[in-house]
Amino acid sequence: MAKRTGVAARLAEVLAIVLGTAEIPLRLKAWDGSEAGPVGAPVVEFRTRRALRRMLWSPGQLGLSRAYISGDIDAPGNVFASFGALSSAGKFAEPGPFRPLTVREFGTILKNAALLGALGPNPAPPPEEAKTVRAGRRHTRKRDAAAISHHYDVGNDFYALVLGPSLVYSCAVWQDGNTGLEAAQDAKLGLVCRKLGLRPGMRVLDVGCGWGSFALHAAENYGVDVVGVTLSREQAAMAAKRVADAGLTDRVAIRVQDYRDVDDGPFDAISSIGMSEHVGREQMAGYVAKLHGLLRPGGRLLNHAISWNAGPTAPDPDSFIPRYVFPDGEMLGLAEMVGALESGGLEVLDVEALRRHYALTLRAWVQNLEDHWGQATQLAGEGRSRVWRLYMAASALGFEAGISGVNQVLVQRPGGAEPPLRRTAWL
Repeated sequence: MAKRTGVAARLAEVLAIVLGTAEIPLRLKAWDGSEAGPVGAPVVEFRTRRALRRMLWSPGQLGLSRAYISGDIDAPGNVFASFGALSSAGKFAEPGPFRPLTVREFGTILKNAALLGALGPNPAPPPEEAKTVRAGRRHTRKRDAAAISHHYDVGNDFYALVLGPSLVYSCAVWQDGNTGLEAAQDAKLGLVCRKLGLRPGMRVLDVGCGWGSFALHAAENYGVDVVGVTLSREQAAMAAKRVADAGLTDRVAIRVQDYRDVDDGPFDAISSIGMSEHVGREQMAGYVAKLHGLLRPGGRLLNHAISWNAGPTAPDPDSFIPRYVFPDGEMLGLAEMVGALESGGLEVLDVEALRRHYALTLRAWVQNLEDHWGQATQLAGEGRSRVWRLYMAASALGFEAGISGVNQVLVQRPGGAEPPLRRTAWL
């Protein structure tokens, strides 16, 4: 690499080492006004020396994430272009833990940090970072409740801005790119109801009920009685209010309850929409056994979950998503999820992949956030808003690249009525 002397040029050398590329795929602007990198490329601004110090102490995705969330780094243009350029470059394009820096690479970063006056103690992480604990058993009731609270208890009004009036926090189902978010979410809720074969008088359990959108849709449109459970007190409070406002308190019950503590089965159908990612690999057999036991013979379960599509390499536990978005979250591959459901005594009726649909959903959520940025920062703070912008934009890119997927797996407890011969019954 050619010798660099200016502030932006030295920062570009550091960023190239962190990314594992010969040249950076970005136009980099430094705090002194200097610039480096390809003209016309997406812009990233290093606003402070602290941004470089964060990269010195955490030379990978985590350091860059901390710098962005704290405002030490900014991406002032199209966030998808900026984050896309980073995510497709070098080590960032490879799923799994980062390759450690060599002694020579770290020495070059250290030298540039010294020349730019960026040496010093490790800056405190932004307050939005979860207090992760490596020791101890994951997915205890107490630890799961804390993880759910970190993600969901950030303000119902903030989520309403991002998700829109439907308040559905899972992948929508799009007819095409022009469907519109609200119509796509309504289509998803209807699809789940049809797959579950809901009919008037049935009793339904909604595991991880969120703000009650599925419960309301099922009760209003299919005449069923729904029990919704969530570990988020803020979600439960708003869901209960929505149920009361809709005049459905006699049909829908919302509880702050761990699914493992539900003991008033049986249910004719169970929906688990965007919840099993929080269960954990070691707890998956118990999750399936619990839901199997709560289902009547012949009852159906729909498990809608994000999947890890990048092969045997596990996500990096020190990357952005585990630290800021989903503490202790674990994505299983589709084959692993189907195997767990089948091993638990449930018959697979249908599998539908919705990867492209989630990319469209996330882009719509990002647009909602951008359209209401000022209000979002007032409600949740700029740091939290930056977390959600980075999380949703990066996730959309991950779905588009095929690193992540999302699948609806429909299963039935054996016994009772036979399922339809063809999937046309719910399409």
